[in-house]
Amino acid sequence: QVQLVESGGGLVQPGGSLRLSCTASGSIFTTYTMGWYRQAPGQQRELVATIRNSGSTNYADSVKGRFTISRDNAKNTVTLQMNSLKPEDTAVYYCNAATWITSRIDYWGQGTQVTVSS
Repeated sequence: QVQLVESGGGLVQPGGSLRLSCTASGSIFTTYTMGWYRQAPGQQRELVATIRNSGSTNYADSVKGRFTISRDNAKNTVTLQMNSLKPEDTAVYYCNAATWITSRIDYWGQGTQVTVSS
């Protein structure tokens, strides 16, 4: 079992930056695909970015070129650097850890609020 704790959310003006961090504890961190998802009010949770154990990354088209996901396996952390933030980025951001045994298993953090507003 993996426990995830996010930090770094807050209020930022359009065009600004925020850095979200997620610290994992529990099972071997390096075997998990890590990711960030977000959910705006009235919307479904959507994928923002993922990073595999190999370092391979995947981004939603809406954030490509603005957000960067990274991981530090030694520290059991995954980070989302968000630049050029837009009001549309306002959402609760959730850290995710995924692994596969017989089927996909997901672990989630409680979420951290990101609000982009002037």
